[in-house]
Amino acid sequence: MTHRMLEVAPERLVRWVDGFRERHGAVAVEASPTSVRLTADDGALADLEVPWPPWSAPPSGDTAVVAGALAQHAARPRTLGLLLVRRGGWAVGTCRAGTVLTHKAGSRYVQSRTAAGGWSQQRFARRRSGQADALVAAVAEAAHARLTAGELDGLVVGGDRQLVSAVLQDRRLSDVADLPRSPVMEVTDPRGAVLEQAAVRSAAVRVRLTD
Repeated sequence: MTHRMLEVAPERLVRWVDGFRERHGAVAVEASPTSVRLTADDGALADLEVPWPPWSAPPSGDTAVVAGALAQHAARPRTLGLLLVRRGGWAVGTCRAGTVLTHKAGSRYVQSRTAAGGWSQQRFARRRSGQADALVAAVAEAAHARLTAGELDGLVVGGDRQLVSAVLQDRRLSDVADLPRSPVMEVTDPRGAVLEQAAVRSAAVRVRLTD
């Protein structure tokens, strides 16, 4: 058995489920407010995460019906905040229906870890911590200026999990931190183009495929 994580756009979801059935034979479907599991006769599994749960799963065992309803839920227009942070770069903005509405990006150098020992290691660690603190402060300031919880349906996050968490601990972002949140996306150095990709990916259905 192999395991893979996929992201399937809403407009492709019904066809993807049809293809899963064609490749693996008859499929049983189980749906909950947060997930859908497809179990094929040959033992293959597809676990679909419901984006922006919960949703009302249709009372049907027909995979096409369930996939169609999930695709409609995923494609529903939402106004979302975008917060991408990696060591050395960040981007903040808003999007709706996969289109970026506002954004700001910046860069802040954060030194890589060092293998040196003793006093040098401590000095590098202090410098790295200071650089990370400066990055977090810059991102929190940009997020505070551009993200208003009352105007957003959710928050898309990506990059370094610890840095994202540190930004959202800023007291000025407490309401934003309480919004429904996406799983942390893996992203390259955050820039305008990467923010646009994150906006499109915000509606995708994540699938854990075991076959």
